[in-house]
Amino acid sequence: MAVVPQDLRYSEEHEWVKVEGNKMRIGITDFAQAELGDIVFVELPEVGDTLTADEPFGSVESVKTVSELYAPVSGTVVEVNEDLNDSPEFVNESAYEKAWMVVIEASDASELEKLMTAEQYEEMTKED
Repeated sequence: MAVVPQDLRYSEEHEWVKVEGNKMRIGITDFAQAELGDIVFVELPEVGDTLTADEPFGSVESVKTVSELYAPVSGTVVEVNEDLNDSPEFVNESAYEKAWMVVIEASDASELEKLMTAEQYEEMTKED
């Protein structure tokens, strides 16, 4: 069973959001990294880029496939996890701690309400 921290919000595209004051930290879920397999490359936006909810903002490449990253909320990138350039395997090892991808300053915090709770995300990803 994939790890699903209770204090985060989740998108249908398997991104997680951690609210930190007026900023939001974003990454991909444990479920997503397990589905993708070994991550070999992560492409992220630059600081200052603007993300639009539900639009691609980067990609994750595994030995099996390349998968787009979709912004769960809109905002301006204020921090990028540069460690993933040299250590993309952090996504597999530590999806919620070491492998956060970007921190944004949200332009519309109400977009959070469209995201799933941990319980809803667990339900969506449950094996039938």
